Amino acid sequence: MALADHLRELRNRVVKSVLVIVVFTIVALVYHKKLEHFLLQPLPQCNDANSGDYHGRCAQVSNIGLTAGFNWMLKVALTAGVVAAVPVWLYQVWAFVAPGLHKHERKYTVIFVICGAPLFLAGAACAFLVMPTTVEVLISFTPSETVPILPPEDYFDIATRMVLVFGLAFEFPLLLVMLNLVGIVSGKRLLGWWRGMVMAITVFAAFATPSADPVSMLVLAAPIWALYFIAVAIALFNDRRRARRNPDLALDDEEASQLDLSVQPVAGVESVEASGTPLAGAPVPAARHEQMDDIT
Repeated sequence: MALADHLRELRNRVVKSVLVIVVFTIVALVYHKKLEHFLLQPLPQCNDANSGDYHGRCAQVSNIGLTAGFNWMLKVALTAGVVAAVPVWLYQVWAFVAPGLHKHERKYTVIFVICGAPLFLAGAACAFLVMPTTVEVLISFTPSETVPILPPEDYFDIATRMVLVFGLAFEFPLLLVMLNLVGIVSGKRLLGWWRGMVMAITVFAAFATPSADPVSMLVLAAPIWALYFIAVAIALFNDRRRARRNPDLALDDEEASQLDLSVQPVAGVESVEASGTPLAGAPVPAARHEQMDDIT
């Protein structure tokens, strides 16, 4: 396609994704009270009986500003809409890339959508599990003689960011597998990157988690480490399967493939009869039926 066609295709995919997200966001607005209560559960509030579980530290949740409640209601609903529409916008992303792939590579669309949605949801669940530890560490920075006053908007900013970051981070191993399936990167090369990958994932987890404690960082980094090595194992298995079908895939880009130089015996020569009428003035052959070699 031309560049303008690619831009139209991108626009159509984005519009479809946005429309589905808007629909789920509207549904989430209807149940926003339950969603807000669900997200506030990891937060130790001073009027909560379980606040002693955080070593006596708690936060006073106060709504500051007239429009603050409306703002964080929209933010919570929009985050819920993005999470609920994961299968749709993941499919739209892959459908935009699929026309540039070969026919046998497009069959991986179903695998991408089926595996991508659970991985994103698993990352969101992991973010919710690590929220209590994150909140505890952040509250511990306040002086012991004071009670932190926490606007819900600030808390929901952290919660929604962690849900989205954790969900997208869990998609990284799936991206590596898809790159291997379409032949862009080999499993051997992915395995050779393991030291840099482990370091990069650790640094990413340190910046992605809002708290500075190592527990939150490891909760995000450890699953991505495991998923990365699972992706490497899948890539190596796929490369071995390809090598059985085509031995030349293991060759280097500058290495020539093996040529079959063996000489095969030639079958017996088959003769054919000459046909056609001689031209005027041309000498007539001595024999009426002239034999001619088939190679001629």
